[in-house]
Amino acid sequence: MRLTIIGSGYVGLVAAACFAELGHQIICVDNDQQKIELLRAGEVPIYEEFLPELLAKHRGRRLRFTTELTEALANCAAVFIAVGTPATEQGEADMSCVEEVSRAIARSLDGYKVVVEKSTVPVLTHDWVRKVMLMNGAPPGSFDVASNPEFLREGSAVRDFLYPDRIVLGVGNERSSEVLHQIYEPLASGRYYQDASRVPGPAEPRIPPIIVTSPKSAELIKHASNAFLATKVSFINAVANVCEAVGADIQQVCEGMGTDSRIGRKFLNPGIGYGGSCFPKDLVAFHAVARECGYDFPLLEEVSRVNREQLRRFVRRVKGALWTLRGKKLAVLGLSFKGGTDDMRESPALGVVELLLYEGCEIRAYDPAAMEHARRLLPAQVGYAANPYEAATGADALLILNDWKEFATMELERLRKVMAYPIVVDGRNLYDPAAMSAAGFTYYSIGRPAVLAERKVEAVPVGDIAVSPHPHYRLGDIVAPSAAWNPQSPQSQ
Repeated sequence: MRLTIIGSGYVGLVAAACFAELGHQIICVDNDQQKIELLRAGEVPIYEEFLPELLAKHRGRRLRFTTELTEALANCAAVFIAVGTPATEQGEADMSCVEEVSRAIARSLDGYKVVVEKSTVPVLTHDWVRKVMLMNGAPPGSFDVASNPEFLREGSAVRDFLYPDRIVLGVGNERSSEVLHQIYEPLASGRYYQDASRVPGPAEPRIPPIIVTSPKSAELIKHASNAFLATKVSFINAVANVCEAVGADIQQVCEGMGTDSRIGRKFLNPGIGYGGSCFPKDLVAFHAVARECGYDFPLLEEVSRVNREQLRRFVRRVKGALWTLRGKKLAVLGLSFKGGTDDMRESPALGVVELLLYEGCEIRAYDPAAMEHARRLLPAQVGYAANPYEAATGADALLILNDWKEFATMELERLRKVMAYPIVVDGRNLYDPAAMSAAGFTYYSIGRPAVLAERKVEAVPVGDIAVSPHPHYRLGDIVAPSAAWNPQSPQSQ
C-alpha cells in the first residue's frame, strides 16, 4: 500500500522504516529541509537499534523523503500524523502542529484517505482533526479519522513495532477499519515472521492481537498505559525507599511481587526515576485532560512527586557515601534517560548532574551515545571521557545513572585500580552487592543495604596514630588499597 508519514521525528521515522519493512511504499514528509536532506543522504538523526539498517535497506526503493506535502499525499491510502505534541507551561499537550497538519491535509486531498493519529494526543483529538479538515474544505465523505497509538520503547522501538504486544485500531466505521487491517496484515497474519530476512526477534514470534476500539478509547489507551507504567515505576521506587529504611532488599521484594501473575515483573526496577519523551509529558497531559473533564486524578500528581523526589534522594545517597560533596571528583556513567538511546529529554541523569554541580562537585561523564547532546544541555564545566575507565580515573566515587549493557559488564579489577577511592553508587542496581564487595568496592544501590569492601588493607600511620585510608573503612576492614590516597591531602584530612 502507498502510505504517507507526516513527521520524521522518533515515532515518524521508526514507523516509516518499519512500514517499508512490511512491504508498503512510504513517503515521509517533514518541513525541515535540512533534516530531509540528511535523511536522503543516509544520515540517521536518532540512535535506535536496527533503524540504520532498515533505512539503508529501503531508502530510495520503498522509502522516500520529501518536504512537499501535496506530493506525499498523492494517491496514498492513509496518512499518519506523527508530529510533536510537546507540553505547554500548563501541562496540556500543544496541538498546534497537529492542527496545522490537519489544515494542510484538507487542502491537498485527491481522493478518500484515512487520516491516522500516530502521535500521542489527548482524548477527543480525532474530533478536532475532523472539524479542522471540514472547515478547511475537505468533503465529508473524502476522509475518515482514526487513532493508532504507538507503544514503542526507546532503544527497542523497531522490535516493538514489528513484534508488538498488541495493535490498537481506533476507528469509527468499517471502511477505515478495513484500510488499517490491510496495513497491518503482514503482522496480523504472521506472514512477516516467515521472512528469513526479518529483523531479529523471538525465535517463535507471537502473532499480535488486533484490538478494535472507538477513536476515543484508543486515545485513552495510550495515555492510560503510560500513566500506569509510570505509576509502577514510582511505586517500586517508593517501596525501595522503605526497604532502605528497614534494611530489606528491594530485589527480593520485586521477585516476590513480580511472580504474581496479576502484577508481573516488568517495570519493577528501582532506580533514580523515569524520564524520556513519553512518561513525564503523557502523565501531565493525562492529568490535564482529567481536570478538564471534571476529575482531579490526584494519583497522577503523586506519581510525579515521587519521581521528582527520587533525584534528591539519590543525591543524598551520594552525599552519605562521601560525607561532603564540595570539591569531590565524581565519575558519571549514563546521561540519556535510559540505556540504548541518545534521548536526553527529561533524563533523570541530567537532574542528578545539575544537583551535584550545584553542590560543588567536579563531574566527568561518559555515555555511549548521548554525549554530543549532553554538551549542548549541561554547563561547560562538565568533562567527558572516551570510556568508563577514563571517566573513573582519579574519581572519589563512580555513579551509574542509566542501564547501558556496557555499564553492567565492566572489568571491576581495572575499574577499582584507576579510582582514587573504590566507591560506587549505583542508581540502576546493575550489580550484585556481594560481588561488588568481593571485588573491593564499597557499594551503594537503590533499596538494598550498602556493603563495604572485603579486601584487606593495612592501616596507614600518621604520627603516633594509625588511621584507616578512608572514612568509610574501619581498622581491620578488608578493603582495597588506593594508591591515590594521600594522608596530607585536604580530602583525606
